Amino acid sequence: MLQVSKITSKFQVTIPAAVRRVLGLKKGDAVAFEIEGNTVVVRRASALDRECAKAVEGTLSEWLSAEDEEAYREL
Repeated sequence: MLQVSKITSKFQVTIPAAVRRVLGLKKGDAVAFEIEGNTVVVRRASALDRECAKAVEGTLSEWLSAEDEEAYREL
């Protein structure tokens, strides 16, 4: 089943209801994105995914500048 959603001006996407149902997602849940070549798989984030993200979040602050936002806006 194909589901489509549009990207907003802030690069946000609404997860279609059918996808939320399949993944069992509720408000506040986290999702994980797995990149495989030019394909991205979206799945419900596990506790391990959240712990890994929490462990590295402090090391990623150098990418939070306005200059970086501008440089990577088109990606």
